[in-house]
Amino acid sequence: MALDTLRTNKLRSGLTVLGIVIGVTTVITISSIINGVNARVSAWVDSLGSNVIWVSRMPVINVNPTSAMVTRKYLTLDDALALRSLPHVVATDAELDYFKAFQVGTISARYNGKKLSGALIEGNTSEMADVEDQTLLDGRFFTEGEDDRAAHVCILGHDAWDTLFDGQPALGKEIVVETGLYTVIGVFDKEKQPFGSGKNPNDNSIHFPMKTFLTLHPEVRDMTISVKYDDPHNKDLVEDEVRELIRIRRKVKVEAPDNFEISSPDALSKLWGQLTGGLVAFMIAVSSVGLMVGGVGVMNIMLVCVTERTREIGVRKAMGATKQMILTQFTTEAVTLCAVGGVIGVAVGAIITWIVYFLPIGIPASLSALWVFIGFTVSCTIGLVFGIYPAWKASKLDPIEALRYE
Repeated sequence: MALDTLRTNKLRSGLTVLGIVIGVTTVITISSIINGVNARVSAWVDSLGSNVIWVSRMPVINVNPTSAMVTRKYLTLDDALALRSLPHVVATDAELDYFKAFQVGTISARYNGKKLSGALIEGNTSEMADVEDQTLLDGRFFTEGEDDRAAHVCILGHDAWDTLFDGQPALGKEIVVETGLYTVIGVFDKEKQPFGSGKNPNDNSIHFPMKTFLTLHPEVRDMTISVKYDDPHNKDLVEDEVRELIRIRRKVKVEAPDNFEISSPDALSKLWGQLTGGLVAFMIAVSSVGLMVGGVGVMNIMLVCVTERTREIGVRKAMGATKQMILTQFTTEAVTLCAVGGVIGVAVGAIITWIVYFLPIGIPASLSALWVFIGFTVSCTIGLVFGIYPAWKASKLDPIEALRYE
């Protein structure tokens, strides 16, 4: 009976469920994008290092620095070395970065007539291999001896290697970086990109032993220390031990706050969780409008159906149909109408998700079975909620009066 009604009034039924379709499509599309980006961000955070915390002069997550933050002392290589003595610390790596991408005409490196521009030049200690979850495509990491003697060796990021060597072997080759010659001893694999499918800026990089880097750029002093610890369960303990040791080394008074920052990949995950929470709230708000409009449309059209089919209701009651049967019939029609809208909304949302996934900008999108279920269930619930009153009104009609209706 419900399907007969839909077939008889195709255009009217389609317009009625348009709000339902828009609401469910919005839920499916936005949730798919959020689901895909969450997975990408999670993989990116994991790539930053497992069981790692960072010690830095300024917060890792961008904030507007206060005057007190700006005047903080820099962390030192000795701080990184001192942290290695803590009982649960496996390794520590100190990092310094130099970046001149926005200066016109800046050439970071040269090789055989090819030029590399805007590269991130980075200095690390020999324990980088133990701390960073980075994979070498070829070659090796530098050794402690190479760091101690400021050896002229370097490791290229994936894109830097591709630019200078066109994908050809680079090990043992010498490249010109600024004013010196440096032997390539390794090439990093591509790093994960949290958003989109574009290039990761970290892939356009050249890595040097720390003391080699300091011969190139002694003016760079803002050091970040990465601390690798033994067990995830010891995270809080390690943070407390690191905090205590750094406070002692920086002579921070007992009552004074830290003049440094301790952070971890968890902080980035929490920040992203807060951002996606806002997106979910926006999705619910937008889809609710469409679903409410669709629900009102369903109620309106079902009331019209009750009026148009008054004689039919009278005939059914005269033949023995109970109030419960009439109530069930019209409620089923309303729910079916909204269920069809839900199915169409899921299908349209899935198509949009597929299109978004294959766009050149590479927005990650992944269809979520949970949100498909939620979207379809909510659409059916809208039919039940907004269809119950017209169904109740139909069930209350007096059969004699209904038969007289023209």
